[in-house]
Amino acid sequence: MSTWLVRRDPVQEPDVVVLCGSGVLRSLDVTAALLEAHPHARLVVTGGRGHSTPALLAAVRRRTSADVPDDDGRSESSVLAALLVAHHGVDPDRITLEEASTHCGENASLTAPLLPDGRVVVVQDPTMQRRTHESFVHALAGRDVSLASHAPFVPDVRPDGGYDDAGHRAWDLDRLVDLVRGEVRRLRDDARGYGPRGAGFIGHVDLPPAVESASAVLAEAFPGTSRA
Repeated sequence: MSTWLVRRDPVQEPDVVVLCGSGVLRSLDVTAALLEAHPHARLVVTGGRGHSTPALLAAVRRRTSADVPDDDGRSESSVLAALLVAHHGVDPDRITLEEASTHCGENASLTAPLLPDGRVVVVQDPTMQRRTHESFVHALAGRDVSLASHAPFVPDVRPDGGYDDAGHRAWDLDRLVDLVRGEVRRLRDDARGYGPRGAGFIGHVDLPPAVESASAVLAEAFPGTSRA
């Protein structure tokens, strides 16, 4: 199921790279690599404060030597941009921040006005990449924008959690299950989802039967996990 949520499209000379705030620091490495490979691309970092903010700050404290306070009220996008500048040498003049969004739908709706027409690549937490892509498709409808998604990695699911392609554990198992179950719920086109029958942040998405079956199995195996 997690592999279906991941979306990785071919990248063709982007005009803008969009990095969405999350607690997955591997996104920083991938974003920096994209910017190095495409020196004319600009970067938009989107993310205010949301459910991933504590996870982001905890991940930064674990994995870098950056002086990050427990919580000084900064947006996710400002934290990520500072890390890209300090640890990856990204020119701050290439970066635009969007600091008001609190979830994937707003990442797209509030970032869309900042994007020029052209080629855009979106980098997001792999578990949220499909929904984020659909949110940008919806927010950019009618625009002359070629949109690609580039999840930083395909999760390697192990008994103790989900790992990135560099061998780092990105989530413990309960957190990973919580995320993927929450994504399936949000992708359903019903009153609780993000589709036209719900919040309206995305268009209609057909969930494969295998994904629905896997979600039901996880619900039985992990009854305490569910992002309502």
